[in-house]
Amino acid sequence: MKKLGIDVTLVDPDASEEEIEKAFKPNTKAVFGETIANPALVVLDIEKFARLAHKHGVPLIVDNTFATPINCRPFEWGADIVTHSTTKYMDGHAMAVGGCIVDSGNFDWEAHADKFPGLTTPDDSYHGIIYTERFGKGAYITKATAQLMRDLGSIQSPQNAFLLNVGLETLHLRMPRHCENALKVAEYLKSREDVDFVNYPGLPGDKYYELAQKYMPDGTCGVISFGLKGGRQAAAEFMDKLKLAAIVTHVADARTSVLHPASHTHRQLNDEQLVEAGVNPALIRLSVGIENADDIIEDIRQALEN
Repeated sequence: MKKLGIDVTLVDPDASEEEIEKAFKPNTKAVFGETIANPALVVLDIEKFARLAHKHGVPLIVDNTFATPINCRPFEWGADIVTHSTTKYMDGHAMAVGGCIVDSGNFDWEAHADKFPGLTTPDDSYHGIIYTERFGKGAYITKATAQLMRDLGSIQSPQNAFLLNVGLETLHLRMPRHCENALKVAEYLKSREDVDFVNYPGLPGDKYYELAQKYMPDGTCGVISFGLKGGRQAAAEFMDKLKLAAIVTHVADARTSVLHPASHTHRQLNDEQLVEAGVNPALIRLSVGIENADDIIEDIRQALEN
C-alpha cells in the first residue's frame, strides 16, 4: 500500500471504541476489515466499526470472502462496500483468480465532499463528469468500473468470469457442507490432548462464538486454525503426514487443504513479528472441504498419531 502512496493505520478488531476513535486521522478515507480474518479467524464487530466509520465521515469496507453472502450480509449491519476474493468459496474449485466489489449505494459521498474529490469534482478524463451528480447512489461503483477499471485493467478474463459463474451456481449447497464438516473437525480437534488450541467461530466456547451467532447464525466458514502442543516443528511434521488434505497456499475450496503460515506464507517473519501479526508460530490453517467428514477426521487422526 505504501508503494501506492497509501498509509494504513492498523487497529485491533477487539479494541474498545475509545481506542479505535484515537486511530482516526484527519485524512482517513475509509475503514477496512474482514468478516472473518485469515488465518486467525477473528470475527469483526461490523456494527461497531460501521458506527465509528460513519461518525468520522468515511465508509466501512468489509472483505466477506470467508463467510460469503450465503452466511453473512454486511450491508444489513451498516457496511457500505463489500469485497470478495472470488478465488475462494465463490469459485469453489481453485480454478481462477478473481475478485469483486459490491457497492451498497448507501454512503453519502456528497455529505463529505472534501474527503472524496474523485467522486464529487469534475473528472477531466470523462468530459468533466461529476459522479455523485450524474449517478447518485451509483457514483462509487460507476467510477470504479468506468474510470479505475479502464486505467488499471482490474478485470477478469472472460474465461475466468465463466468459471466463477459456474462455481456460484453451487455456492448455496457447498457452504452448509463446509460449515457442517468444519464443526465436526473442530470438535474432534478440541477433544484431543495433543492439540494446544482450536480457533473456530462456529464452535461453542470460542472467543468469537457470540459475535458469529449475531452476524452469521447459519454458519461461518470451513476454515479452522489450531496448534499442536509440540509447537512449530510438530505443525510441519503433522502436515507432511496428511494423506487426504493437500498442502497448498490456497484456501476455501471444495477440497480439504492445509497450510502452516510460519513456514509458508509468512516465512519472512520471525516469531515475534508473527505474534504481532496475529499469527501464532505454531498455528495450522485447515480449510475443511466437502469430502466425507469421517474421512477428513481419520486423515487428521493418523497424521497426529503416526
